[in-house]
Amino acid sequence: MSKNKPQISDVKSLVAKVAETNDFNYLLEHVPYARFIGMEVNRFGDELVFRLPAKDDNIGNPVLPALHGGVIAGFMEMSAIIQLMVFMQTSKVPKVVDFSIDYLRAGYHKDSFAECYITRQGRRVANVHINCWQTNRKQLIATARAHFLID
Repeated sequence: MSKNKPQISDVKSLVAKVAETNDFNYLLEHVPYARFIGMEVNRFGDELVFRLPAKDDNIGNPVLPALHGGVIAGFMEMSAIIQLMVFMQTSKVPKVVDFSIDYLRAGYHKDSFAECYITRQGRRVANVHINCWQTNRKQLIATARAHFLID
């Protein structure tokens, strides 16, 4: 295991350390895709707000310039997974059952944010609603619904 590329080896202990230290970025450092797109997370009370900083590598349309739709979807999906891992203290990474996204407007080359709402959790399946915006929470660039298989 390289020092520059930490891997998720023991999810339960990783999530426990994050809960203990309240350092959610430590968890993101262990997820290669989150590192690649530059994801960050901040906690405000019981709320997590995920941040995708403006980054040239995330551009899909250089004419506008606008974020690649896949980057927006990946950012939102990863936000939901992290939210579930932290608040449900999972021992495994939740697996996507389905993911449905609605793109509402262009995501320009500036910081983007996401919030996740766990709307239902059964014994094995969790339903998460994700909102993504840039300058104003009321002007969403995308919204998504996802179901995850949890342990």
